[in-house]
Amino acid sequence: MIRFLDVLMQPLRRRIGVLLLGLVLAAAACAANRVEAPVLITPGQTLTGNYLAARHARAQNDEAAAADFLRAAIALAPDDSLLLGRTFFVLVLDGQVNDAVPLARRYVGSSPDKSGLARLLLAIEDVRAGRLADAKRHLEILAQDDSFSYLGPVLTAWALQGMGETDQALATLSTLSDGGGANLAHLHAAWINDLAGRPAAAAASLQSILEEHKQPWLRLVELGGGVFVRAGQGQKARELYEQYQQRNPGSRLKPAVIAAIDSGVQPAREIRTATDGMAEALLDGAGILGRQNNPDTALYLARLGLHLRADLAPLQMMVGDLLEDRGRYLDANRVYAGIDRASPFSPSARLAVARNLDQMDRFDEAKDILDTLSQEDPGDIDALSTLADMLRKRERFADAVAAYDAAFLRIGAPQPYHWRLLYARGIALERAKNWERAETDFLKALEFEPEQPFVLNYLGYSWVEQGRNLAEAERMIRKAVELRPRDGYIVDSLGWVLYRLGRSQEAVPHLERAVELRPEDPVINDHLGDAYWSVGRQREARFQWQTALALKPDAEARAAIEAKLRQGLIREANATP
Repeated sequence: MIRFLDVLMQPLRRRIGVLLLGLVLAAAACAANRVEAPVLITPGQTLTGNYLAARHARAQNDEAAAADFLRAAIALAPDDSLLLGRTFFVLVLDGQVNDAVPLARRYVGSSPDKSGLARLLLAIEDVRAGRLADAKRHLEILAQDDSFSYLGPVLTAWALQGMGETDQALATLSTLSDGGGANLAHLHAAWINDLAGRPAAAAASLQSILEEHKQPWLRLVELGGGVFVRAGQGQKARELYEQYQQRNPGSRLKPAVIAAIDSGVQPAREIRTATDGMAEALLDGAGILGRQNNPDTALYLARLGLHLRADLAPLQMMVGDLLEDRGRYLDANRVYAGIDRASPFSPSARLAVARNLDQMDRFDEAKDILDTLSQEDPGDIDALSTLADMLRKRERFADAVAAYDAAFLRIGAPQPYHWRLLYARGIALERAKNWERAETDFLKALEFEPEQPFVLNYLGYSWVEQGRNLAEAERMIRKAVELRPRDGYIVDSLGWVLYRLGRSQEAVPHLERAVELRPEDPVINDHLGDAYWSVGRQREARFQWQTALALKPDAEARAAIEAKLRQGLIREANATP
């Protein structure tokens, strides 16, 4: 499955992601990493204790706990600018935007030169309250900050549009004349012109974007088709939809959209107000940052977007996606649950809920959702393939094969984009001891993707383990290493095939490199031990085998390693040429 954020924003992200780096720096004081479990301590009575506890909670990405500790700290030091800045930011990340507003207001008063993110929040709050002139003043100040040199003018343009000043809004966008800024300007000029009832100008701006991006992303296609239809260019809309579906055959873009064009029915305008336009701008900014620079700032922007338009499904999907990346699966599912069942994003959201339930070890609930999805759409394969992946992860390989087979029954003749599914089923088949079918799937996947490193590695490694096709296996694995030189598993495969070919001296440096890349893997450490023994480095071999045992291999591998520690390595007859 391709994650939602990647599908939504990838083409635009490549062009202007670096230019939003300032947003990352603006949030650096509030940065943190991943979450594993909630923080189970409560606010204390000291400023230092609460502050340190908040930092620990942030390190775990438990923003709710961090906010509680920071609030307690602020109660003890109400004028501390650093605490104010961290607290409003964390509150927004946790979705407590209303509570963040008064703190942001105090922060702007205490640190006007460092208040970009706070000023953005206040502008968004003014927009929600209908105070567009006040929002515009905040945004004009914001636009002078290099961190917001692109997003600031776009949001200002939407504030002007909301005030009925379309020409001034477009003039503001025209200041974004270079590189990625021009792309954003054309994009939002199309939406502003469309909202203002200027269909020809909207279509012209949209065409400029499409000439720059030959493979437009989903949101551009969804909104752009409507722009073309309202401009009387239904054929362009049809081509836009059809070309996207051809490039993305698993897309949730509904065929009904094309049917509506054929019947002369105009698609509903999705950007109905300037507030909607601002939410789209925040969606763009969050999407660009989401996978490239700073997920904290991306989540901040996305939360503000939902504060403006709580029912914007792409933003809901983005927030859920970002929360998943932080390990906050339950919070992500709460966001996904808010997506309207009539939305084309609903099936993807429910799939995500199932995956997250599985991550929380609630497989039965996940399976119920996937079974329902599969029954609702007999032509869809995503629910079946997701279920199969879950079963494979649980080492229920026969059940996984059955689920993959059910998906392929719906597919009919596999197409090149099904190589991933062939690869996944091949793994399940191999683990279910059905090598003949597994090999067929791997070879078919390589027919579709001849230089796919994971398939090359898995098939090559399997052949090595079977003592078959060793020369071809070496060629395939060398190619895989060339494609992914920092993948420890693939580098291990190359060392192992050389070892199995009797070229132990040549194998050692590759296996040593594999251990450097994946020191926690028992199989790779075991392989290096075997190679060391074969070249006369018995003491080092025993050390590697002992390391492998300490890393808790499966029962079969453990027994083999213990035997080697007792009696040394006895090479198999087919291990040498």
